[in-house]
Amino acid sequence: MRVLICPDKFAGTLTAPAAAQAVAAGWLEAAPDDEMVLRPLADGGPGFVDVLAQALGGRRLPVATVDPLGRPAAGEVLLVGGASESAGGGERIVAYVESAQACGLHLLAKEERDPNTTTSYGLGLLLAAAVEAGATEVVVGLGGSATNDAGAGMLAALGAGPVDVAGNALPYGGAVLAAAEKLSGTPRLRQAELVAATDVDSPLVGLHGASSVFGPQKGATREDVLRLDAALEHFAGVLEEAFGVSGLTTMPGGGAAGGIGAALLALGGRVVSGIALVTTAIGLEEELDRADLVITGEGSFDHQSLRGKVAAGVANGARDRGLPCVVVAGRVETGHREAASAGVTEMHSLTDYFGSAERAMAEPARGLRAIGARLARQWSR
Repeated sequence: MRVLICPDKFAGTLTAPAAAQAVAAGWLEAAPDDEMVLRPLADGGPGFVDVLAQALGGRRLPVATVDPLGRPAAGEVLLVGGASESAGGGERIVAYVESAQACGLHLLAKEERDPNTTTSYGLGLLLAAAVEAGATEVVVGLGGSATNDAGAGMLAALGAGPVDVAGNALPYGGAVLAAAEKLSGTPRLRQAELVAATDVDSPLVGLHGASSVFGPQKGATREDVLRLDAALEHFAGVLEEAFGVSGLTTMPGGGAAGGIGAALLALGGRVVSGIALVTTAIGLEEELDRADLVITGEGSFDHQSLRGKVAAGVANGARDRGLPCVVVAGRVETGHREAASAGVTEMHSLTDYFGSAERAMAEPARGLRAIGARLARQWSR
């Protein structure tokens, strides 16, 4: 039997590759003759670079960066397409960068979350490293951010930070952008093309914008949301004037990663589906054609999962081929009928297996291995 295992990360506990390996190990304990095909997934958020490096190879360039509070953090750039020395010869080099390595919510303790002051400066350092390494195209995975500064910090790291009417550089964060008058310079990008990889289609501002939809999970109060939304709307005008664009507040994807999407759009970038980019890179469609059973999953399988997230995309592909699709998650919070309509055959949760969320978070690999063995006994020929 050929089993395709393609989960997303289990946020806060396991990377997507580790989750896939745990399920496969459990399955093989019970059915050692079956064939396991592991294709871990990501949608632009945490794990984006890991998954692409596994699929594409390339060179991983370590980069010293900073977290959303400006503290030292470790990042990296994945370079695919040639050595940096050959860039002058016209060779196309694509760099993949993960915003969550510098802006990720997982980098902060709960009490540290405050989108009024968190910054995307660290992402700018990653972009600078990518273009200095010779990248002709930089693909930025957006998702899981702790920031709400519309990419202002990122621009500052590239030499084009916002300044006030007196020409003074603004502090970090989204709230201060209400005082932005202009940018201090031109971003140093060496004419590299920019791509924002995300499955968030929210605009920058408004009821469905970055501050309103994602601000609360980053620590924003209701008053903060209103303040941040107004500040981002004002800053959008500064970006439009600086880069000669218009309609920045309403462009789909502009609200991704606290408005970093809007900054990339202002810089002439384009938005692509993160999950589509990854599934193409790993050859998921071809593997679905060859599979007998599909297993996917993520940390929390809920109503949002059915709206464009990894598990739903996999389940849709399985459904279209008449394949059974099993979801394994840290917790399951969606109804069976709703899940079935998306192509999910059955669902299993670590919380149910262990009997508590605490144990599920503490021993996710052991739980996935046990569920993998159970599934093999149920499904293997």
